[in-house]
Amino acid sequence: MPLSTQTVGQQTAKFNHEIDARWTMAYAAGLGDTDECYMNTQVHADVLAHPVFPVCVEWPVILDARNLNTDVVMTNEESARSVHASHDLHILRPIRAGDTLTTQATVIGVEKIRPGAAQHIRLDTINQNDDLVTRTYQLSISRGVDLVGERRFIEEPPSWPDFPDAGTVKKIDIPVIAGSANIYTETAKIFNPIHSDKATAIAAELPDIILHGTATLALAISQIVNHYTPGYPEKISRLGGRFSAMVLMPSTLTLEIHAETETGISYSLFTESGETAISNGFVCW
Repeated sequence: MPLSTQTVGQQTAKFNHEIDARWTMAYAAGLGDTDECYMNTQVHADVLAHPVFPVCVEWPVILDARNLNTDVVMTNEESARSVHASHDLHILRPIRAGDTLTTQATVIGVEKIRPGAAQHIRLDTINQNDDLVTRTYQLSISRGVDLVGERRFIEEPPSWPDFPDAGTVKKIDIPVIAGSANIYTETAKIFNPIHSDKATAIAAELPDIILHGTATLALAISQIVNHYTPGYPEKISRLGGRFSAMVLMPSTLTLEIHAETETGISYSLFTESGETAISNGFVCW
């Protein structure tokens, strides 16, 4: 069945999470990022969470978005064609161990595009003081799926930051070890069997288990933090990009920085075979 415009304006249930150091440390360690700000509870009892950690609390909400009430419901096979196409994460307050977070999603728009049906979701996470902590605009594309009704939005996603293109000013290699997707599955608590079970991945017509898009993003962000704001990931106020190619394991990714400014950087991330894993990447301070 097609994607319906009836989902626009609907909200998911609210999901609560108690954030402890065990989880935030495991997430950073799973990425191979053991900076003291993430790991040293002797110095920092409320250790920081990695800048991409918000995806962990957003995952149950994204799953719940499939349960919104409409007259038409996509089949399991159609739902399996949905891919995470782009991510725009706004960080208003850094997440720390000890926080209690509540996350809810709102479908802000749907439209028909050449590959299929596109759904735009806004994910809001607040803390125990009712302060907005993060806001994410996520685009999902259901390939080969039609749309019932015309393009409809209750809120347009914000424009992405515009950085000057300076070519390639820096290259950084990022190793992706065998088993990275299985490790990320457990540390992020994001379970999709195409990232952890070879039989499922092959049945989905993938070449093998592939790395999560958010894991690929997090590996890039770790390198960017270590090169531009070492020890101070809380300086990042916004990050994102478009997911463009699969990442297999083991392999080596290449991070190419295109612009370095006072307000942030732009980048691309390439697979070992030269495909663009993340395009239009950006990080703002």
